[in-house]
Amino acid sequence: MAWLYLFIAGLFEVGWAIGLKYTQGFTRLMPTVFTLASMVISVGLLGLALKNLPVGTAYAIWTGIGTTGTAILGMVMLGEPAGALRLACIGLIVAGIVGLKLVSA
Repeated sequence: MAWLYLFIAGLFEVGWAIGLKYTQGFTRLMPTVFTLASMVISVGLLGLALKNLPVGTAYAIWTGIGTTGTAILGMVMLGEPAGALRLACIGLIVAGIVGLKLVSA
C-alpha cells in the first residue's frame, strides 16, 4: 500500500503544481481551494507512505513524479516548449524514479 500511497501523492503534487498557475497569485477562489486541498492530500499521503518506505527514496520519487508530471502537463496544457533535450531530461528523471523503486523493493 505504501507504494500506492506514494504514487497517488505524486499525482496530487502534479495537481497542486499545475493548480498554482490557475490561482493567479491566490486571487481566484476555486483554483486556490483546489490547490490547497491537493497540497494537503499530497503531503498526507506522502506521510502515510513514509510509515513503510525510506524517507530519501520516498521523497525523491514523490518529487520525481511531481516534476515529471508537471513538466509534461505544462507542455500539453500550457504550451510550454517540448524540445528533444527537455524530453531527454524528463526521461532521465523517470529513469531515476524507476531505479530508486527497483533498489528499494
